[in-house]
Amino acid sequence: MIKEHVKGYLFILPALVVIAVIFFYPLFQNIHYSFLDLSVAGRPFAGFTNYRIMLRDPVFWVSIKNNALLILLVPLLVVIALVFSYLLYGEVKGWKFYRATILVPYIISITAIGLFFSLFFQGRGMLNSLLRAIHLDFLVTDWLGSGVTAMLSIMFVILWREFGFGTMLFLARLSTVSDELFDAAEIDGAGWFKKMQFIVIPELATVIEFYVFIMIVTMLSWVFNYVLVMTLGGPSRSTYVTEYYIYMEAFRMKKMGVASAVSIVLFLLTGILSFTSFRFRKKLFSEYE
Repeated sequence: MIKEHVKGYLFILPALVVIAVIFFYPLFQNIHYSFLDLSVAGRPFAGFTNYRIMLRDPVFWVSIKNNALLILLVPLLVVIALVFSYLLYGEVKGWKFYRATILVPYIISITAIGLFFSLFFQGRGMLNSLLRAIHLDFLVTDWLGSGVTAMLSIMFVILWREFGFGTMLFLARLSTVSDELFDAAEIDGAGWFKKMQFIVIPELATVIEFYVFIMIVTMLSWVFNYVLVMTLGGPSRSTYVTEYYIYMEAFRMKKMGVASAVSIVLFLLTGILSFTSFRFRKKLFSEYE
């Protein structure tokens, strides 16, 4: 019996080695660097100096605030994906076209999307031209020239790109749900919202949990390209996110120790929020399980 267990571990050993090299080694190296002064020769131990520098930098808090705003998109993404997936499941008019195209934004590179929307939101871009054409001149503005509208523009682009993935994920799960559940609900006189509440959401509970986890990680660790291509963190660093802050500290400001400290904080935040989302999901759906 013990030999069988040993054989099993030997089979997964190559994968564990790869994971250790790719993930754990950089993680522990970052932790190590975050306690060193990498700006001088010899790399002396600096204690919590890098963390103090990070906490005293107002730009760091701007980046944290913007990541928090992006996380607020997650519930909205879930709701939109739920509605669209249920509509596609019900085969609304034109459903084949919508199903074929809804995932297109997700498969386009973020760089290409960011470039398109940076032109779209320009002062003389397509959005303002459209607003002028329909006589809504009072809404015309330089969307990427103001801190508030620039961040809202980035949030819109992320929302536009990411909801298609959730829609197809939920639709794939819905396609495995027995039609008898919906037929029985129809006989009982359940409307669209009742079916959503008592059939769709409970059946999709685990998939929603997975999607929320993926989106939390995305909002914290996969939005760098949007900022880099659309705003370069501007105007006046108002659209910095934590990833972009790490990049600027490490490669522009040459503060590798501070960048390492921020990356550790980002890792911890991602872990805490992911764990919290799992616990919240268990409480939210416990009545259905």
